[in-house]
Amino acid sequence: MSVAFVPERLRGKAEVNQETLQRLLEENDQLIRCIVEYQSKGRATDCVQYQHILHRNLIYLATIADATPASTQKTVD
Repeated sequence: MSVAFVPERLRGKAEVNQETLQRLLEENDQLIRCIVEYQSKGRATDCVQYQHILHRNLIYLATIADATPASTQKTVD
């Protein structure tokens, strides 16, 4: 199950830290690899569940980025 999934009763209470974000990015990497593998084997319908999880993770990351003040965001040079 995705690390981005948080049960309704815990939403808004989870602390977002660097470790959580890194795990989520690593999970996204693995999801993309699975999606590519299934698609290359002609099994596009089998990868739909992974696409949904990846989409949810990306929305979660975007929500965190939008909620983070610009002064605290790190930039990559």
